[in-house]
Amino acid sequence: MAQKSISCGVSQMPVVGLGTWQSKKGEVGAAVEHALRNGYRHIDCAMVYQNEEEIGETFKKVFSEGIVKREDVFITSKLWNTYKRAEDVPKACAKTLKDLQLDYLDLYLIHWPVMFKPGENLFPTDADGKFIYDEQNPSFKETWNALEKLVDEGKVKNIGLSNFNKDQIAEVLEFARVKPASLQVESHPFFPNHDLLAFCKKNNIAFVSYRPLGNPGNLSKNPELKNLLEDENVKEIAVKHNKSPGQILIRYQIEKGKSIQ
Repeated sequence: MAQKSISCGVSQMPVVGLGTWQSKKGEVGAAVEHALRNGYRHIDCAMVYQNEEEIGETFKKVFSEGIVKREDVFITSKLWNTYKRAEDVPKACAKTLKDLQLDYLDLYLIHWPVMFKPGENLFPTDADGKFIYDEQNPSFKETWNALEKLVDEGKVKNIGLSNFNKDQIAEVLEFARVKPASLQVESHPFFPNHDLLAFCKKNNIAFVSYRPLGNPGNLSKNPELKNLLEDENVKEIAVKHNKSPGQILIRYQIEKGKSIQ
């Protein structure tokens, strides 16, 4: 499967990636191996998905067996909300590298623009079930400077952002020595994020869409969500071009100059 790519900092990012969010333990490793055997060269991970160890076993297998070379696979992971202090950023990266059994990441993103209380609990809450935020409230600059050091040390090739808005990205751009290479946000025909895409293009930031199919897996939990795969307009276009609705939705993103996962 030959893949088109887009520029992402110092690298080229394949436009179609495999996301591993909600991939269950005992299943995610096989899914990643199947994807790599069948031409995928972009795998999106995150500490908070709590499946990086199993993915790491798959990486070890496919790389050692020569199924694919490490340098031919673009691997992303993300810094979680409990690791935003400068001294905690390298600890988080070290754990991800250990779990994924890698020497470096192609892209490391700040997962969300919020700061939770540091500690082993990834979702710290109080007695009322409300999130507990970091009382030190580390700035974007503190966290970003720590990420830049990871680039300097060769542990990460590119750094970027996830779920940030234009104002937050602009703030990072003001002080960044290493510019954000990528922004990952939700994007699909019902939520296209056109203004944010234009902003990213203007600033040479690769735009990566998650939920390009509109997250049909959550329809049972939230019946109010619209199923893009069953949308009449999407289905009509699919029939016209002899494609599946999913293929149409993916092509929509690629034609907009985005990567997807």
